[in-house]
Amino acid sequence: MAKIVILGAGISGHTAAQYLRKWLNKKHEVVVVTPNTYYQWIPSNIWVGVGRMTPEQIRFKLGLKYQKWGIDYKQAKAVFIHPEGNKEFEKGFVTVEYTGQDKEGQTEKVDYDFLINATGPKLNFAGTDGLGPGKNTVSVCTYTHASEAWEKLQESFKEMEKGKVQRFLIGVGHPMATCQGAAFEYILNVAYEIKKRKLEEFADITWISNEWELGDFGMAGAYIRRGGYITSTKVFTESFFVERGIKWIKRAGVKKVEPGKVTYETLDGEIKEKEFDFAMLIPGFTGPGMKAFDKNDEDITSKVFAPNGFMKVDADYTPKPYEEWKVEDWPLTYQNPDYENMFAAGIAFAPPHSISKPRKSKNGTPIFPAPPRTGMPSGVIGKIVAENIAEWVKSGKPELKHKASMGKMGAACVVSAGYGMTKGAAATMTVQPIIPDWEKYPDYGRNVRNTVGEAGLAGHWLKWFMHYMFLHKAKGYTFWYLLPE
Repeated sequence: MAKIVILGAGISGHTAAQYLRKWLNKKHEVVVVTPNTYYQWIPSNIWVGVGRMTPEQIRFKLGLKYQKWGIDYKQAKAVFIHPEGNKEFEKGFVTVEYTGQDKEGQTEKVDYDFLINATGPKLNFAGTDGLGPGKNTVSVCTYTHASEAWEKLQESFKEMEKGKVQRFLIGVGHPMATCQGAAFEYILNVAYEIKKRKLEEFADITWISNEWELGDFGMAGAYIRRGGYITSTKVFTESFFVERGIKWIKRAGVKKVEPGKVTYETLDGEIKEKEFDFAMLIPGFTGPGMKAFDKNDEDITSKVFAPNGFMKVDADYTPKPYEEWKVEDWPLTYQNPDYENMFAAGIAFAPPHSISKPRKSKNGTPIFPAPPRTGMPSGVIGKIVAENIAEWVKSGKPELKHKASMGKMGAACVVSAGYGMTKGAAATMTVQPIIPDWEKYPDYGRNVRNTVGEAGLAGHWLKWFMHYMFLHKAKGYTFWYLLPE
């Protein structure tokens, strides 16, 4: 009998749990440890943040679902990993701290035969002074954050209805933040809602980002086929902003947020300020802060985790110049190099380096996007990790035949630009591969036949359909496994 413990129930962890329970019979245990009560379809937080959906439409409770599937659900957070065991346990175990009301604060040691770290990121609001919900800005990173954003947005709408101009500042709130895509969707939806209310004359909307050029999105931008032509995501993004009267600040790292004011640094080394009435800024991401110990209870955190708190996997972490980075540096199986029964999936794995070119300001401050691993890549990685473990359990051999390099994997993204069945809009984009391969595709870094972008009402219908399709899959409804990741 094998026991597989999964840390986290986001897109990657929940996907892994679903497939493991499907592929392994009930004599094998599948345990999910997550501090959350609900599974949430994170891409739809954007619509909660503009009042187009409620939290109930994008989430469902995990407990009853996992009980039905035969998955042991522990509402807790992992705090320590002992991959070698210790005097008390012969095999690896995780110390978890319960967050549910019935056991809140209690700890338990959970042993395992296989461990999947799929915790996702810690939302590092503390990394920027004054950033975040309850302080000076809002967020759409969770459904609770998005609900607060909608409340604050309505306050601005009321001021605009009185004839008062409102200054909107939307983007990323840390010099090395990622998830520009989520912020991009949100600013387009805010602009759409303002236009729908005929309040454009009272809106001053500004985008702020650490990107070198607009449309970088933490993946060094892309060249896409659009309407029979090849264009850059820079032009693609700028056109969206110009059409909606959105201004932009790029190559900027937010350093501090005060009531109604952001202080940021530019790559030129200048310190500037920008005032606002409403600000939604995505924080930087780090690992959740787990510690690791060997069999003698000696701290081996730096061995298991990278400095940013994400888990090391089968990637090449050798420091080298940007010009020498290759797709081969990126992981294939997401297996930890020191402990073969331990894997990291989705955002939880440590990238070997950024995708966008790293840059520092004249003051030495790094200002560039960290690499995104959200959405489709997270689902795909969760599935192949589960597949490799399931086959290992059945055969007794660690063959790891299934691989998912982001240097070969494609990804699709539907960027909402406004919710409405007859007047909504979205930009549909695909890239392949996610990591540019300049050796294989010397002209554009990617296969332009599979890297495309189109915008329009049909894109919104697709985004709306995907919301229900992926919730259908996550809920394990009929033929869920036939739907793509």
